[in-house]
Amino acid sequence: MKKMTALNSSQLSFQILFVCLADALVGVSYGALAISLGFDLWVPLSLSILVLAGASEFLFIGIIASGGGAVTAAIAGLLVNSRLLAFGLSLNTQLGKGWRRFFGCHLMNDESVVFGISQQNSKLNKRAYWLSGLGILIAWPLGVYFGAVLGEIIESTHALGLDVMFPAILIALVLPKLTSSTMRVTASTGAVLCVASTPFLPAGIPALLSLMGIFMKRVTKNG
Repeated sequence: MKKMTALNSSQLSFQILFVCLADALVGVSYGALAISLGFDLWVPLSLSILVLAGASEFLFIGIIASGGGAVTAAIAGLLVNSRLLAFGLSLNTQLGKGWRRFFGCHLMNDESVVFGISQQNSKLNKRAYWLSGLGILIAWPLGVYFGAVLGEIIESTHALGLDVMFPAILIALVLPKLTSSTMRVTASTGAVLCVASTPFLPAGIPALLSLMGIFMKRVTKNG
């Protein structure tokens, strides 16, 4: 049993490493985009460390670059990240206690949540959450820094296509975990609600609306 756990732990570390490397590449796109939009390096770099949430950071610089105010951009970023409130309810054990709990909350992102709730036991869940969170805390700012350097050289950062990797990473992490029909129906409903409402609702709201897919779990069970 110990040998099996050790093997799973080793495999888990490699999976987290590859996801962190992929996130770093997305960070390259973010850093390059920020510089091409006229931001100084300290802006995306400080956001990558203090906010540590790629989607809201992309949204923030996009709103500022298009003429929006800092307050509006910050509120939009908070709306995007408000989904983490629901995520936090399932991470009581992984976050730890005392000051570690506050720091653990800062490490909360889509990848660390997926890793932290999908392992075989609570010990591996906690290990996965912290390894993933700390790995991204290192990889994301590094990617942003190198992206900022590249942004001064590359004329069109959109040609890199690295921003596509962000949703691709999440899909790759989530799909193997949808092992039952109930989970597949719940996830599919949430995805449809999010995509269908995106053209009509402000940024961040479709992600919250996708949480309505949770109610399909009850409908499926009752059916």
